[in-house]
Amino acid sequence: MGKSVDTTKELISTIEAIKKDPSRRVNGHPCINTEVANRLCDRCNTLTHSNICFTCGSHTRYVPKAGNYGEMGPAPMDIDIENDLRIACARLKVRPPKELKCCDKMTSKTKTIECLEKGILRYMNDVYPFRDGTIRYDMTDIPLTHFRPREIGLSIEKAHELGYTHDWNGDPLTDPEQICELLVQDIIPAKDCGDYMVRVAKFVDDELELLYGMDRFYNVEKRQDLIGHVTVGLAPHTSGGILCRIIGYADVLGCYGHPFFHASKRRNCDGDEDCIILALEGLLNFSKTFLPDRRGGLMDAPLVLTTKLDPNEIDKEAHNVDCLRRYPIEFYRAAMDMKDPKEIEKIMDLIAGRIGTPDQYQHLGFTHDTHDISEGPKKSTYSTLETMRDKLDAQLMLGKKIRAVDEKDEASRVINKHFLPDMIGNLRSFSAQTVRCTKCGQKYRRIPLSGKCTVPGCGNDLTLTVHEASVKKYLAVSKEMGEKYGLDTYTMERIGIMEKSMDSVFNDDKVRMCKLSDFF
Repeated sequence: MGKSVDTTKELISTIEAIKKDPSRRVNGHPCINTEVANRLCDRCNTLTHSNICFTCGSHTRYVPKAGNYGEMGPAPMDIDIENDLRIACARLKVRPPKELKCCDKMTSKTKTIECLEKGILRYMNDVYPFRDGTIRYDMTDIPLTHFRPREIGLSIEKAHELGYTHDWNGDPLTDPEQICELLVQDIIPAKDCGDYMVRVAKFVDDELELLYGMDRFYNVEKRQDLIGHVTVGLAPHTSGGILCRIIGYADVLGCYGHPFFHASKRRNCDGDEDCIILALEGLLNFSKTFLPDRRGGLMDAPLVLTTKLDPNEIDKEAHNVDCLRRYPIEFYRAAMDMKDPKEIEKIMDLIAGRIGTPDQYQHLGFTHDTHDISEGPKKSTYSTLETMRDKLDAQLMLGKKIRAVDEKDEASRVINKHFLPDMIGNLRSFSAQTVRCTKCGQKYRRIPLSGKCTVPGCGNDLTLTVHEASVKKYLAVSKEMGEKYGLDTYTMERIGIMEKSMDSVFNDDKVRMCKLSDFF
């Protein structure tokens, strides 16, 4: 389980590797000394690092303790790895795993570690957690308003059970070829997602039964068994999830959802990649105590959960969807005359005009039908292109083919809105960065006079946390794009100023590499 949450200070490949190292033994047992949360069992007064007392099995509570510098908080503690693993496996009544990998460091404020039992169960079910303890599956957003039960593997009986009793014309749903309106909080994820979520569900059931002594909840064997179950949709760089329900699966590497659903995640349906979390798994395993104690540490975590989607609270871009089944002739005449869209807005029946009425959720139309929603591309082209240059070339090539796109303006926007801000930010980070020990991970705001790590017993080399290559990664491509598309003088001068700023940092004008022949 190469992505487990905070468990130890070292990356543990196997317990046997520790057994062979005499320097990592305490009382004959393989141990590590690391800074972790101090926890106290109120029942038997045992001080431990574990959430569950090894002596009596009670739940422990966090108790700050003076550390190396005297402040109260997490403090160094010897951890008997072999004993912890033995006890965890005994509790679960399973054999020790052959290999159990964990995070190499803890970045949370209290440095609270997760139950080792959860890591073992994840290993057994071949699932991997995020840093907050949840298990996720990432997919590209795809907007959808209608579907056929046949397209998503949904039986008529199950459709009725989920509330799809009539088609979009109001007729009773009796045929899998009838078209249904998608409810705003229903999703149709990829088949691969369904298969992975089955493993997640089995992990949750094992956790409930073996760790907490409760009844299994999901009891699923195949992805169809998860139809009707609730998940949480979450977008990157946000902290609010939206409740949703699986109603079927599509043969694409994406997640079909209503435009309202994607907008409620603060997405604009243009191909962003978001994730879903099995609801009970997220509620059971998420913890803020695992999140990094730094700026932005709370991002990408489901700190709040929206249970009911209100179209009036989402991004207004989703209100611009029209609900007509057939466009009027006035629309095409207005397009020919290049009229302002606001002049014909009222005849296009936009969702914006329905907000606050029952029809904000239903009676949407579409103008063109398709045989199967999975007939298009199976995956995003963005994921198949390897380098940023490949992705950029493909974007500009597409813009060149589309009459409505000015490729020169597109190139200018990419540079001014993405490349230049990225380079400016990275250059600032380089100038204010810390240095890090490559062995123990200790960070320094200033380089020690010795040039080595000052942690007792370490003395290893130090390395930068922000490197020159990451600062310059967009410079060459920005210059090439500027010359190729003949960008405006202002943009080209900004690129030139950025290049000079980098040269002043990375190149010393007083030092020049020369050959002996240069002096002849």
